[in-house]
Amino acid sequence: MSALEPRDDVDVPPLAVDAPAAVESGGVLGRSYRALSIGIVSVVFLIAFEATAVGTAMPVAARELHGIPLYAFAFSAYFTTSLFAMVLSGQWADRRGPLGPLAAGISAFAVGLLLCGTAGSMWIFVAGRAVQGLGGGLVIVALYVVISRAYPKRLQPSILAAFAASWVIPSVVGPLAAGSVTEHLGWRWVFIGIPVLVVFPLALALPAIRRRASGPADPAAPVEPYDRRRIMLALGISLGAALLQYAGQELNWFALLPAAVGVALLVPAVRGLLPPGTGRAARGLPSVVLLRGVAAGSFIAAESFVPLMLVTQRGLSPTMAGFSLAAGGGTWALGSYVQSRPSLEPYRERMMVGGMVLVAAAIAAAPSVLIDSVPVWTVAVAWAFGCFGMGMVLASTSVLLLKLSAPEEAGANSAALQISDGLSNVLLLAAGGAAFAALGGGAVGAVHGAAEAGAGGSHPGAFLVVFLPMAGVALVGAWVAGRARATRSTA
Repeated sequence: MSALEPRDDVDVPPLAVDAPAAVESGGVLGRSYRALSIGIVSVVFLIAFEATAVGTAMPVAARELHGIPLYAFAFSAYFTTSLFAMVLSGQWADRRGPLGPLAAGISAFAVGLLLCGTAGSMWIFVAGRAVQGLGGGLVIVALYVVISRAYPKRLQPSILAAFAASWVIPSVVGPLAAGSVTEHLGWRWVFIGIPVLVVFPLALALPAIRRRASGPADPAAPVEPYDRRRIMLALGISLGAALLQYAGQELNWFALLPAAVGVALLVPAVRGLLPPGTGRAARGLPSVVLLRGVAAGSFIAAESFVPLMLVTQRGLSPTMAGFSLAAGGGTWALGSYVQSRPSLEPYRERMMVGGMVLVAAAIAAAPSVLIDSVPVWTVAVAWAFGCFGMGMVLASTSVLLLKLSAPEEAGANSAALQISDGLSNVLLLAAGGAAFAALGGGAVGAVHGAAEAGAGGSHPGAFLVVFLPMAGVALVGAWVAGRARATRSTA
């Protein structure tokens, strides 16, 4: 369907770029969009490579910096600062255009990597991860605004599918490359080497964005001041998430105080930053935002425990346990490609429901390998199907969000989508980790220690209390998906 044709199911003003873009020939790699597409996909590729590579180097870094007790904070620092940066990026992009937050985000991401690579203490390393989180939060929201302004609606599913495909190679090569570099050159070069890759996406993407998506959505309209209340709420959601994660790791009576403070900060922040009706899955945009969090949180929380389960319960090496998830990168990209087909657009809601059912089934099937007679490759097969479902669901939530957002709202709504994603990851990981530890599984941060030792000791029931509840959460997502249709919410 052409972006110029009216739609009965979407009451959204057409994007300002639709009219000129619709008459330009070619797809996302056509002459009109080639530099922009390669540039922004390279940015995503860089983030994907970092995400898959640093996990391999981080245990060695923490040990050499004598910072094992602070290991978990190296992860939480990234997530908490990124939540704040997402809201800031949404306001910045809506008012001034996405060029500024994208350039600042890539720069901060590179600076954070350099801080980590040159850190002389674990606290400096954690600070570098926090700076990385600021950069990552700025970049991801700005990229959604670029898509909403620079591409016609007919091409948006395709460029989002390209984003998913850009994770395939890093998911396979990243851990192997990082492991080799760590072994032969040292862990610092994993962090120091990645910023060199920033130059290429900057050289391609920024000039193209300046031509197509710079400035406010409506240059004739007065620029509204920044919403200080939303920025304060963003700070509250970051601090609240960090406190809850800390409390979930401590598991003692003294942790109740930070947990209570975290909840007190989170509840008003979530209500203020997410669309009205998100908590009750109101039809349209609220359900799209809620579905993103339910899908991402349940899947990532479960996936985090798969390698540990295979190493401690079935005796696999860490490398083989990691390879059990490698096929998921390809099926994830395939699922994202499937949802981008124009002929399947009328069935997007059904695709999302089916995708969440696949996710729930994969999560529920994974702990079957706790039974010795079940082949270990069962996890690889189940996870491949789950990743296919995730590819359809997550890309579809992005497509629907852009359909339901006017140009001047793209930044704020994209920030809400990413907040739902990131916050659910933190909260469900904290809940799963607390349940796992309570049943004798050990702390979540012990994953790498167990992997290096290759020894057992985790109680099998501890894994069940992670996987089965997350499968239930994914099934709830199938119901939410049925309400996330492309109609503007009246909530």
